[in-house]
Amino acid sequence: MSKVIASKTGSESQILAVGSYRPKRLVPNSEIVDRIESSDEWIQQRTGIESRRFADESETLLDMATWAAEDALKNAKLSITDIDTLIVATITFPFQAPSAATAILQRLGHPKAAAFDINAACAGFSYGVSMAHDFIKSGTSKTVLVVGAEKISDFTDPNDRATAFIFADGAGAVVIGASQETGIGPVEWGSDADSRDAILMNPSWIEVRDVETQLTKAGSKWPNIAQEGQKVFRWAVFSMSKAANKALESAGLTVNDLDVFIPHQANIRIIESMAKEMNMPDSVVIADDVRTNGNTSAASIPLAMDALLKKQPELHGKLALLIGYGAGLVYAGQVVKLPPKP
Repeated sequence: MSKVIASKTGSESQILAVGSYRPKRLVPNSEIVDRIESSDEWIQQRTGIESRRFADESETLLDMATWAAEDALKNAKLSITDIDTLIVATITFPFQAPSAATAILQRLGHPKAAAFDINAACAGFSYGVSMAHDFIKSGTSKTVLVVGAEKISDFTDPNDRATAFIFADGAGAVVIGASQETGIGPVEWGSDADSRDAILMNPSWIEVRDVETQLTKAGSKWPNIAQEGQKVFRWAVFSMSKAANKALESAGLTVNDLDVFIPHQANIRIIESMAKEMNMPDSVVIADDVRTNGNTSAASIPLAMDALLKKQPELHGKLALLIGYGAGLVYAGQVVKLPPKP
C-alpha cells in the first residue's frame, strides 16, 4: 500500500495591525488643471478628489513599502523575524524580477521568509489578504505581512485628461496572524476578463525594448496607465455591489451587520453609488480617503483603513467590508474584523 502524504492544519486568522506611508508632497487640483485644460470643480464633481500625494525621487516604491511594513510591525508589537511570509501587491515595481517582496525582506533584515509579488491591480491587497488567511488556515504560514504599494506617478501621463488627476502614490500594510475566532471571512473574487482592455498600461516591455536607443526615437511611448472611465464606472458600481453582497452572504452577514465599509478608493461617486446600490444603512462608516489622497491602486484599502482608525479609534475591532477592483478586470472582497488598538 502506498504511503499517504502528510498535511498540515492551521487556525483562523485576523488582522493584527495596520500601517502606512504617505509621500510628503501633497498636490492639489490647482497644480494639475492647467496641463489638462480642466478645473478643480470639474475634477471634484466627477471623482470627489481634492488632492493627492506624489512621491519624489527620494521616495521609491521600495522605500514606501518598507516604511509601511515597519509601521505595521511596530503597531503589531512584532519584529520582521516573526514574519514567515511576505506578500506584496503592486503594479508599479519597475523590475520584472526579482520581486519587490524579496527586496523588502532584505531591507528589513529577514531574507529567509517566503516572499512574492502579486499583480491584481487595485484588487491586489484584497487578493493578498485572502491568500494570507488561507496560508494560515492551512498551516502553511503562521504570521503574514501583506503590503500594497504603488508609485503610479511613474506610470501616469501628466497630460492625459482622463487619468492625470486620478492616480497617486503611497503604501499600506497589514500583519495577519492566527486567531481563535474568525477574523477574516471567505473571499468573493473573480474577473470580467472580456473587458480587460478597459484599463491598460501600454506598450509592453518588449515594445519598449524594440524602440531605438531606449525611448529616444520620435513618437516612442512609455507604458503609462490608461482607462475607459465610463466603462469602469458602470462595471464597478453594478458588478461590485453584487460581489460585495456575496462576500457578506459568504460570511453569514447582511449589510445591516456592518460597522465599516472600506472599498478601493477609486472615485467617490463609485463609492457612494455602491453604498446606495447595496442599501447600506447610515450607521455604516464609509472610507473616503480618495478625497485627499487620490487613487493609490493596491495601496488604497490599507491606507484608507489606517486613516479611518486614526481618525475614529473606536472602530478598532469592528466589522468591515473590504472590496478591491481594477485592471483585468478583477475583483476580490471579504469581511474582516478591524485590528485591535495597538
